Amino acid sequence: MTKIKFYLTTSGRSPVEEFLQDCSQDIRSYFVDAIVRLEAGHTLSMPLSKPLFNIHKGLHELRLKDQHGQVRVFYFMKKGDAIYMVHAFKKKTQELSKRELDVVLKRIREV
Repeated sequence: MTKIKFYLTTSGRSPVEEFLQDCSQDIRSYFVDAIVRLEAGHTLSMPLSKPLFNIHKGLHELRLKDQHGQVRVFYFMKKGDAIYMVHAFKKKTQELSKRELDVVLKRIREV
């Protein structure tokens, strides 16, 4: 069974969990379903999850959608350790903004 871990700030906060608490029940349910599948060792594929290996080895984008819009949760697989949920945000544009990308890469380095 694969361990799922959430990125924690130096003060012990979990930005991904805090973000998801403010999302709809549908988004939270889709997220929990994806987590259960990842923990069981399943590989998620499109349209639910998209690999972003061109940005960072092991990085994936979890793609969640409800009637209010789309949410992205970034996670990466750290070999021999766990799957880390590092960043989440509400999608508003086609492209991943430099700001969001910088947050993802910074948090990956900190894990």
